[in-house]
Amino acid sequence: MATPESFEQAMAELAQLVTQMESGQLPLEASVAAYARGSELVKYCAAQLEKVEQQVKVLEGDMLKPFNDGGEDAE
Repeated sequence: MATPESFEQAMAELAQLVTQMESGQLPLEASVAAYARGSELVKYCAAQLEKVEQQVKVLEGDMLKPFNDGGEDAE
């Protein structure tokens, strides 16, 4: 099966597969194929997120900083 062109494309395809599987209309073999493809897409997305996380760590000096949760600076 083809590698997705982007994270967004992979997520869209994954959402479509989930919808098809949840409908209960897929034959058994198609369900197994959809599950296999979904597993590949999840692995692809996880790898893409890992790459982005590594890039952020480099940009932040190897130290992730939490987002401001509305604390002291949010007046």
